[in-house]
Amino acid sequence: MDQQRLKEKVAEAAFECVAAEHSDKLLLGIGTGTTAECFIRLLPQLKSRIEATVASSERSASLLSELGLPVVDLNSVGPLDVYIDGADEANSQLHLIKGGGAALTREKIVAAASKQFICIADVSKRVAVLGAFPLPVEVIPMARSHVARELHALGGQPVWREGVITDNQNLILDVHGMAIEDALEMEARINQITGVVCNGLFAARPADILLLGAPSGIERVLPPSQ
Repeated sequence: MDQQRLKEKVAEAAFECVAAEHSDKLLLGIGTGTTAECFIRLLPQLKSRIEATVASSERSASLLSELGLPVVDLNSVGPLDVYIDGADEANSQLHLIKGGGAALTREKIVAAASKQFICIADVSKRVAVLGAFPLPVEVIPMARSHVARELHALGGQPVWREGVITDNQNLILDVHGMAIEDALEMEARINQITGVVCNGLFAARPADILLLGAPSGIERVLPPSQ
């Protein structure tokens, strides 16, 4: 089974989960990326139950609108019932690295505003230690070099993702070479660097459920305490 089919299967599993566990009118947070888009394409089947959606990127908002689904600003609703999004890496604590699509700040905002966060990914995204995937950091443009020096001091190798401007009109630094043993601490340390808008570690607000698509089927992973 190829990777695209795995993404479709795990999106189907998330759709079934949302449809079964949320019976009332739904306020949905919708993520960004190819796996999230597989989920978005299933949503017209739930159209009669969807009160509104909040998208974490302009791309996702456009796709939702094209499918005839209501898209609203987060300031007009909340809290959201459930947020569905993918990940670039996930560990056993359901801490994530996100931001490969440069939407990390809005993704983190929508996740924080949601009662439940369902993360969907193919099984290749599960890792023992976060950091093999370069950690995205969104930065204010004038602070790019300053933030890069501070990230280097933390042991990383920051690389400017040239040509990429976020939906917030900021820049992305991708931090290579960091084995992130304590994601919660590293998330806080990076966010304290002046000029950082947000970083792609989702540890303070991890996923509540991780659905992993594998050739053998869908694996449902809960945090260790559960």
